[in-house]
Amino acid sequence: SLDEAPEAVIKRYQAHATHEQFHSEIKTDLDLERLPSGKFATNDLILHLAQLAYNILRLMGQLGMTGELSPVRHPAKRLRLRTVLQELVHRAALVIHKARQIILDFGQDIGRMTVLKTLRSRVRYPRGTPC
Repeated sequence: SLDEAPEAVIKRYQAHATHEQFHSEIKTDLDLERLPSGKFATNDLILHLAQLAYNILRLMGQLGMTGELSPVRHPAKRLRLRTVLQELVHRAALVIHKARQIILDFGQDIGRMTVLKTLRSRVRYPRGTPC
């Protein structure tokens, strides 16, 4: 009953699992399993903000955590958002109250700071553009 050859239909569904993985990341990693409101406009805004956050985190993962900057335990071409969040965004810090000042101390995490500095330079000055 198909108008197309079976090979063409199979080719269309080859990337279906990848699509499902992206959908799963949006739901679980960005904590959007349930939308927060019963109003369409509010949920539309939340989904647009989630799309922006997803794209930023995906860019951070591609530019900052692949190739020579890839962590030893994750030598992959593509990382889940959860991995990007754990490796780059979630950071322990110590709040120090000293001399009427509040200081936020992130410690001596040299590896992570190297990745963040490289990511900053890659986003600021993409490859192929004069600096």
